[in-house]
Amino acid sequence: MRNSHYFLRSCFAFFFVLGLSQADQSIISHLQPQPLESFNLSLVQNVGSCYYTVAISTSCSSPRYTRDQISISFGDAYGNQIYTPRLDDPSTGTFERCSSDTFQISGPCAYQICYVYLYRSGRDGWKPDTVQISGYYSRTVTFTYNTFIPRDVWYGFNLCQNTSSALQQRIPKWFMYVILAVLASFIF
Repeated sequence: MRNSHYFLRSCFAFFFVLGLSQADQSIISHLQPQPLESFNLSLVQNVGSCYYTVAISTSCSSPRYTRDQISISFGDAYGNQIYTPRLDDPSTGTFERCSSDTFQISGPCAYQICYVYLYRSGRDGWKPDTVQISGYYSRTVTFTYNTFIPRDVWYGFNLCQNTSSALQQRIPKWFMYVILAVLASFIF
């Protein structure tokens, strides 16, 4: 009986800590984009061995269309950086109000994407809603902007230093089911 109480307390502690790590994720999703102090293009590798899908939705409160030049840079915590100097194409209606545009971008192979920055050059203005990035070695990650991108400034998110080790090494759902099955076998 005494061992079962110890076991149950240990399980409670484990799931309490797991719950805290899940709470950290909701805090991260409410961060606001920030300007990047400096951007060093010399760090960008010109190796295109992996492909990424980048889906950008433009807010319904953005101008009807933009002729501005839109660039993107994203990467992981290990220095793998992907840069595309120009995503826009005014002749095809890219980044129109209430639209979503998807791009296939090649670059160095990165692990979990944890930062993204957008750059806008021009006079029209542009308000992205979300930027979603997925790659072969990275879970899909969504960054919520919902704000106008300032002119001639790299603007975005860097969650690489903000993520705790619990978030970086999140426990898979299947593993939690195994733990629950083991717990159930001890209780019943």
